[in-house]
Amino acid sequence: MFKPSVDAMELVENKTYNEINIGDSVSLNRTLTQKDINLFALVSGDTNPTHIDMEYAANTSSHKLSGHSMWMGALISNLLGNDLPGAGTVYRSQFLQFYKPISMGDTVTITVTAKEMRPEDHLVVFECSAVNALNNELICGGVAEVIAPTEKIKRPKVMLPNVHMNIPGSQLRRLIEMTKAFAPIRMAVVHPVDQNSILGAVEAAKANLIIPVLIGPKDKIMAAAQKENVDISAYELINTEHSHEAARISVAMARAGEVDAIMKGSLHTDELMREAVQRGTGISTARRMSHVFMMDVPSYPRPLFVTDAAINIDPSFEDKCDIIQSAIELAHALGNMNPKVAVLSAVETVNPKLRSTMEAAAICKMADRKQIVGGIIDGPLAFDNAVSMEAVEIKGIESEVAGQADILVVPDLESGNMLAKQLEYMADAQSSGIVLGARVPMALTSRADTVLSRMASCALALLLVRNKKAPV
Repeated sequence: MFKPSVDAMELVENKTYNEINIGDSVSLNRTLTQKDINLFALVSGDTNPTHIDMEYAANTSSHKLSGHSMWMGALISNLLGNDLPGAGTVYRSQFLQFYKPISMGDTVTITVTAKEMRPEDHLVVFECSAVNALNNELICGGVAEVIAPTEKIKRPKVMLPNVHMNIPGSQLRRLIEMTKAFAPIRMAVVHPVDQNSILGAVEAAKANLIIPVLIGPKDKIMAAAQKENVDISAYELINTEHSHEAARISVAMARAGEVDAIMKGSLHTDELMREAVQRGTGISTARRMSHVFMMDVPSYPRPLFVTDAAINIDPSFEDKCDIIQSAIELAHALGNMNPKVAVLSAVETVNPKLRSTMEAAAICKMADRKQIVGGIIDGPLAFDNAVSMEAVEIKGIESEVAGQADILVVPDLESGNMLAKQLEYMADAQSSGIVLGARVPMALTSRADTVLSRMASCALALLLVRNKKAPV
């Protein structure tokens, strides 16, 4: 059961029926935000696009009178229940008429004025109005009837909790939107023989992210497409006997410059990576290959990159330097030109007995000497003080990174993989993933990844290809 907190420093006090006079008035100003619209839609279950989609509403005749009536009605209730008369008020009725629409970002002045009083049942009739503060136009008007309290109430104000809107995948969708200005890339899709991998490739193609080259056993690919009722006749299909051959051909095409990127389908990661790192035939570069998860965590205000949680089991110090530099360059490709990098450990203090803290300290010194560039790096930092300003304040940590990290550099694959999966299964996070440090980006998706995750991984590859050259 929800029990709101009480702030003893702030009191609320009502006006009884006998303290109210005709003409008494109270007002408030409020700006319409997307959060307001989402919250009201969530509470009411009203998903009418006229009410929740401002772009749709602006292009329909119904927008002329929509006015977000529920939002303004609630603001009137706010004034009557909190200010005039205040605590103890019982709502009897409300009638509002709407004259003008409002748009996102508009500030509205809501006013209630005592118009009539009926002593026999302590009823007060209030005149209600909402005015657009920008142009002083009347948006709506009407009346509300309430039964005013007869007993004086003065008590601590109830403090409502902060509400965070969990809109799954919103950051992944924003990532896809970032690609609209770019032409699609040719992507080898390796062994797309299951639902998510074939749908991911097709939907990414429809979104103009990729020009897919489907590589794998033709019969299995065609069967997967038919099962999902998707048409793949427009896409190049290279037939192979098995997934091993599909991995080999995709890497050979990337090495020859015939594709710009690779996406893993329904095969094991080791099969693809084995071909990618083969000396003489693979797509390795001087930089250590590494993987980055871009996590869309609903409770975190920005995309969160986790590296490396998929390829390097126990990276050396030199490997970590490459891992960090690659992650920084990925952030640059996404428009974050000075990402905050937290080098994680179990604690935020340097301990000679804990290797990860020593390496974190050395990495920070390398960044000071410009041996790692393009971001703000700090460590060691424990997970809590990397992402929580509250934890930072409690522990008294002074850092430009702490509490607001963009990139989390984990000590090893075990800790990183557990962190990524905990975010996914315990914090409702969604992820996309990309391999960096190769001649071309590699979307190293999980076989359990959703279509949206696969599309977002394609978007990461596209942004990398279009914004910078792969290392050589």
